[in-house]
Amino acid sequence: MKPGRRVVITGFMGAGKTTVGRSLARLLGVAFLDLDDAVTEMEGRGPRELIDAEGESYFREAETRALRRELEAGAARVIATGGGAWTLERNRTLVAAHDCRTVWLDAPYELCRRRIEDGGGASERPFARDPARARELYEERLTAYRLADLRVRVAPETGADELAAEIAAALGAKFD
Repeated sequence: MKPGRRVVITGFMGAGKTTVGRSLARLLGVAFLDLDDAVTEMEGRGPRELIDAEGESYFREAETRALRRELEAGAARVIATGGGAWTLERNRTLVAAHDCRTVWLDAPYELCRRRIEDGGGASERPFARDPARARELYEERLTAYRLADLRVRVAPETGADELAAEIAAALGAKFD
């Protein structure tokens, strides 16, 4: 992969975007950013609080502002987005305009759900509170996720470091 090029990781909640992103950044020796953290820093409230108080639309706008700010600053080379960020065309356009490479962590819904429940995160994840609605959301988002440059299948037995190595190898071979 060309020096300075950034990697944006997408996928459904529980797919492992943050964990794999951190591992990939370590492997590459570059800075990592979780977009939810950038939103929290910018807004003074986390995604759950923003969605509960202001609604999803407000949160998505804040997410886009944070993404734009981070891409323009150029500090982070690996960015993990929230599960819905990549579904918005304006965010995909922004990522493309900054010559980022995108990676979809393709984890089956059942694995994502299990990780959310095992981590006690259903209450922290507004879109995971209703399992039936979360499943619909997963299905709806697949079309957008498929637009990523690289698809990496996530299996329960595959660790973050292994996935990061797979991503680094694929990006190096595919995008030099």
